[in-house]
Amino acid sequence: MSAAADQFRVAAQGFTERVDGVPPDRWGSPAPCPDWVARDVVGHLVQWIPTFLALDGVPPIEVTAEVADDPAAAWGELRDQLQAMLDDEALAGSEVTHPQAGTHRLEDAITQFVTADVFMHTWDLARATGQPEQLDEATAEAMLSGMLPADEMIRGEHCGPKVEPPPGADATTRLMAFVGRQV
Repeated sequence: MSAAADQFRVAAQGFTERVDGVPPDRWGSPAPCPDWVARDVVGHLVQWIPTFLALDGVPPIEVTAEVADDPAAAWGELRDQLQAMLDDEALAGSEVTHPQAGTHRLEDAITQFVTADVFMHTWDLARATGQPEQLDEATAEAMLSGMLPADEMIRGEHCGPKVEPPPGADATTRLMAFVGRQV
């Protein structure tokens, strides 16, 4: 398996654990993202990722479960299709061109845009539903380091204003503060 397939598998496992841990009465709990509830965190991923990956040479992602009815099933369908793409070495290594993101190997595009989003939204779902918020520290540190040079570019549509993390904060807390979450 490729590093991209393994990275997604790990990030998806963390998100799946949080999805599976949501009590039925907490899907409507407010999420850290403005105007979202817990269900919307899953809905965001299920909506944007298939659209983002609707590219020539990439099999369409089809999620048939409705997030409103069964967010866990919708996430599971999306997760399994993404993992299958990454586990297919020929497909994962193929070159794709996205109108806004440019040309990448498919596995690199998934790692940079999809895996990173799944990883960070794990914290959002955990915070919304009272579950453990701690993320993998090495991954959080690497993501934060990679995002720092793009600080100005990511503000607005993708991230809110930075929040000052508490002194001595761990990498998870510093990453989430950097993307504008109240930590």
